[in-house]
Amino acid sequence: MANETAVPGRIPGLEDGLLSTYDSGDAYDEFLGLRSRVSANTAAILERINGMDLETLRERARDAELDLYNFGITFTVQTEKDHIDRILPFDVIPRIITAHDWNRIERGVRQREAAVNAFLWDIYHEQHILNDGTLPRDLILGNENYRPEMEGLDVAHGTYVHINGTDLVRGGDGHFRVLEDNCRNPSGVSYVVENRHLMLRGFPDLINALPVRPVSNYGQRLREALGEIAPAGVDDPVVVVLSPGTYNSAYFEHIFLAREMGVPLVEGRDLLVEDEHVYMKTIRGLQRVDVIYRRINDDFLDPEAFNPHSMLGVRGLMRCYRNGTVALANAVGTGVADDKAVYAYMPRIIRYYTGEEPIIPNVETNICREREGLHYTLDHLSELVVKPVNEAGGKGITIGPHASAEELEACRQRLLEAPHAYISQPMVNISVCPTLTEEGIQPRRVDLRPFAVTGRDTWVLPGGLSRVALRRGSMIVNSSQGGGSKDTWILE
Repeated sequence: MANETAVPGRIPGLEDGLLSTYDSGDAYDEFLGLRSRVSANTAAILERINGMDLETLRERARDAELDLYNFGITFTVQTEKDHIDRILPFDVIPRIITAHDWNRIERGVRQREAAVNAFLWDIYHEQHILNDGTLPRDLILGNENYRPEMEGLDVAHGTYVHINGTDLVRGGDGHFRVLEDNCRNPSGVSYVVENRHLMLRGFPDLINALPVRPVSNYGQRLREALGEIAPAGVDDPVVVVLSPGTYNSAYFEHIFLAREMGVPLVEGRDLLVEDEHVYMKTIRGLQRVDVIYRRINDDFLDPEAFNPHSMLGVRGLMRCYRNGTVALANAVGTGVADDKAVYAYMPRIIRYYTGEEPIIPNVETNICREREGLHYTLDHLSELVVKPVNEAGGKGITIGPHASAEELEACRQRLLEAPHAYISQPMVNISVCPTLTEEGIQPRRVDLRPFAVTGRDTWVLPGGLSRVALRRGSMIVNSSQGGGSKDTWILE
């Protein structure tokens, strides 16, 4: 391809075919980069897509989504009357990440994981970062996700966050920034693996002979890491995945994780505590459990320690955890590290525990609990994105540049009433990727959630969940807000 006279936003050398009218405008394009200069591998993928027939592509896309439903690859949407299984819409045009970009992402995720685990160890032990005033004491000890029950508890290898998902966005300058941390029960890795399977089955002509790194060994790496945190003296640990049950929105993923690791999927009623050990009920009697990958929030994990009305957890589980007879992944109390208010302090946390500058910086963040941050937010409300610190899935967000005067005024009142409950950020011109739409192939916004697995060491799955905002003009990629996903190809 000739690149020297390329026009930003247009694909050079493809004047005819499916991509001939594609134009990403002023956004950074995941295929084209900053100056429409593409690598040889990316050019090969573009040429293969460009040579396809639109109707054939649509037909194969429908087949792929039918496969998702037939294989039960769904998430559950709760309504007032029903719980409905839906597929996460899948876009058949992959998202490409070069080896150079991935190297930086991988190093940045590992750095952040190390800092988060050091931070959690500290706040549940000596609390140096609070005692010397680097972080506000009330921000941590008054946080609803801080668990006094974890104070003084020594976890294996100092690892609290065994499975982490870090949400990244790429701005108009081509650089990645961290948008959010997910340190409790990050979901979505099942789509990473299943999306690849869909592409291998349905689009072998697109991926064939390209140097794309595999993702299918995630279950093996996760099982190994969980085995490394087993109680002392256990050589062949019994690992289980603990699910709240079929009504949970991510139940498919719980099945997927158990299947990929080759371990039982259990609910709270399948486990019990005897003699300060956890046992699983089986048809052959009770079997001791050594490691629990729990997909239940802290509040419902043990009715003896937390919510006494919980029917989902295991009574006495925290006693066993504190006594070291069972390991939990992720650890109890990790939610304090992915609180959006704490997120704003993550650059300080990284410097404090690693002595390094963040490899992947945060999106610039105004902390509304601080006077300066609140005043700046109120003065620039129409330019900023205001986020509640205790919501997820894109809920409660006010996007200033897209909000009406009434919405901005309502947001202003919420800020004045509870400034500690909000942060604000500039609106990032999030990168786009070619996406199959009703109008043909169009640019749509994407983010990226790489997954890190930590036992003794940290391994980052070479790929991630690329979520895509399928609605024209939308900046919100969450599935609950109409987003979909793409296969993520990390090139060797």
